[in-house]
Amino acid sequence: MAFSGKWELESQEGYDAFCKLVGIPDDIMQKGRDFKTVTEVVQNGNDFTWTQHYPSNAKVTNNFTIGKECDMQTIGGKNFKATVNMEGGKLTVSFPNYHQVNEVSGDKLIETSTAGTVVLKRISKKI
Repeated sequence: MAFSGKWELESQEGYDAFCKLVGIPDDIMQKGRDFKTVTEVVQNGNDFTWTQHYPSNAKVTNNFTIGKECDMQTIGGKNFKATVNMEGGKLTVSFPNYHQVNEVSGDKLIETSTAGTVVLKRISKKI
């Protein structure tokens, strides 16, 4: 269960450009720029609970099973249906405006979100 645990944001690249592209308001973007987002993952086989804690005590929790369509929510509060897949040990999912790949490498959680040519790469350490 490589993904299970708590992860704290260590570094990120492409934050401003990505947030602007997907429509995150400037005030929210400012609050999140230096915030150490904490991601909590509970993995039980193919079943996941993925929670991200953001500034101002905001959080988003998505529950999903690999390969099955589920209801998900973006940080902006938009609900959508998606299927999370596991490809080579990496979780992949398409959000309404971008595609995300999550992987564990050593004690790091690497989240890569791509919207067109804009890429947000977030690296978190296990805590």
